[in-house]
Amino acid sequence: MGKSFLERLGDGPILCDGAMGTLLYSKGIFINRCYDELNLSQPELIGGIHADYVANGAEILETNTFGANSFRLARHGCQEKLADINRAGVELVRKAIKNNQVYAAGAVGPLGIRIEPLGKTSRDEARDAFRDQIRVLVDSGVDLLILETFGYLGELHQAILAARDVDPKIPVVAQVTIDEDGNCLDGSSPEHYGARLTEWGADVIGCNCSVGPVAMLDALERLRAATPKPLSAQPNAGIPRSVEGRNIYLCSPEYMASYARKFVGVGVTLVGGCCGTTPDHIRSMKSALRVGEARTTSFKVKTEVEEHAVEPTPLGQRSRVGARIASGEFLTLVEIVPPKGVNAEKEVEGARYLMSVGVDAINIPDSPRASARMSNQALCLLTQQQVGIETVLHYTCRDRNVLGIQSDLLGASAIGIRNLICITGDPPKMGNYPDATAVFDVDAIGLVNIVSNLNRGLDIGGNTIGTATQFTIAVGANPGAANLDEEIRRFEYKVEAGAEYAVTQPVFDLALLEEFLKRIEHCRVPVVAGIWPLSSARNAEFMRDELNISIPDAIYNRMARTTNADAARAEGVAVAREMLQAVRPMVQGTQLSAPFGRYSAAADVLEVLGSSDSACA
Repeated sequence: MGKSFLERLGDGPILCDGAMGTLLYSKGIFINRCYDELNLSQPELIGGIHADYVANGAEILETNTFGANSFRLARHGCQEKLADINRAGVELVRKAIKNNQVYAAGAVGPLGIRIEPLGKTSRDEARDAFRDQIRVLVDSGVDLLILETFGYLGELHQAILAARDVDPKIPVVAQVTIDEDGNCLDGSSPEHYGARLTEWGADVIGCNCSVGPVAMLDALERLRAATPKPLSAQPNAGIPRSVEGRNIYLCSPEYMASYARKFVGVGVTLVGGCCGTTPDHIRSMKSALRVGEARTTSFKVKTEVEEHAVEPTPLGQRSRVGARIASGEFLTLVEIVPPKGVNAEKEVEGARYLMSVGVDAINIPDSPRASARMSNQALCLLTQQQVGIETVLHYTCRDRNVLGIQSDLLGASAIGIRNLICITGDPPKMGNYPDATAVFDVDAIGLVNIVSNLNRGLDIGGNTIGTATQFTIAVGANPGAANLDEEIRRFEYKVEAGAEYAVTQPVFDLALLEEFLKRIEHCRVPVVAGIWPLSSARNAEFMRDELNISIPDAIYNRMARTTNADAARAEGVAVAREMLQAVRPMVQGTQLSAPFGRYSAAADVLEVLGSSDSACA
């Protein structure tokens, strides 16, 4: 070809191609298909699109391999074809290039899963997956790699490392996807991701997808001041609009062409398009770049001053709950469920009563069993304001993406909530709304990592948030889990992520609790045992058979022998008192449930702590 890609980049702006998926969809390929597999099953279709882009002036062709990694291919049962799909992707680009002075770029997208610290896939596993794909692309003869549409810097870092593992000299274009404010999906600002990607050795740094030309131009102006590296820009053809049920991109080729020159004016040297762009857009952009012999502008790079994480506030100073955990004092929590409406008078009065009998804090769950109730954060605030007792916010990952989670937690900190129990949460289809959808961007392990970062003054992108939060971090634990090995493994991850104590599912079987405590001895944090006063034999059946909580036959038979509702409730309290006495020497606290809002039952159970404490003194 003559000049290498990086040499050509130094001569002035170079034009990349546009969207692949947009054109495939327009040609009748449904979005549930594996677009990467079309390299094998419909090569003429893919090759024709490549040829159209070359004919309209593209100087870089990206392989149709954006999702051709093992994780994404597995969703379509195509993981065994990984090498064939990537190899065919390069061959189709090479065939379309023929004798033209066009560079073949291996397209590599995110894995489609969360990696640590936000997910259970390790960094090493992610790096291995990227390496497997990149090795095939490089061995097949690409001139450069375009790592594109990454929303999380940690994952992009692993892709860059994998590229360097395969070939330290292969040119790497590293592109993030951004929001309207120019920030990465993990919250990283242009100043932050510009500095990080420079540090990690990307040859070209830029943005693609998600936003149109205007927002991308704003981000690139800031990015230019953060890195001396060449910049790239591949925006969508505007924000898609729904027209008769289809997403339509409305930016004309002429409009995109005008912004191609504006990108070059702020220092961009690699220009192209993403979703919604077509060969017509690329032709217009090519003409605009020729007119006036467009040249990039030089900018002085500002060196980012890295703000380091702060030391978290000592646990004992964050809250009264934290102080009891830190000092080894026995902690008592009682659960109060939010009301199914706007009137929380019963719940607030229940909290007032429980405080009067010596309960340390109120734990407020988040829409238990995925039902629609008052926000537990709102009830926490009402309870703390009107009663003065501390609350523990039960926070789940079900309904929020990672940015929503971060916003919620910052808000909770601002209004004085200091205690969290971080859990994954029930899918909404388990509740009263079978058509409701869930998000589950992260699970409890990822959530603990997010909170730990906030306690160190950092957001999920590693950027400073100013004043650090001061949350105590609890997690859930299930001693009776069907797969105890998996439960222990996840517990280890939670502790590693920053969990400071654990609250168990209701305990009725002491042998299971003893075994669990023995198994976590190597990663032990204080454990608060869940205690549930059963209200009837039917309640016991429900917990045993539908919630899969282990209830020994002896306890079930005791409940079954009761003759009326009052006797059943009294027996349930008696069983709970016995359980609390038995677990007291093993654990650092208890969380009591109050079935059906019977807060007096919880207080009756707690009375046993007086004699238990004196016996242990």
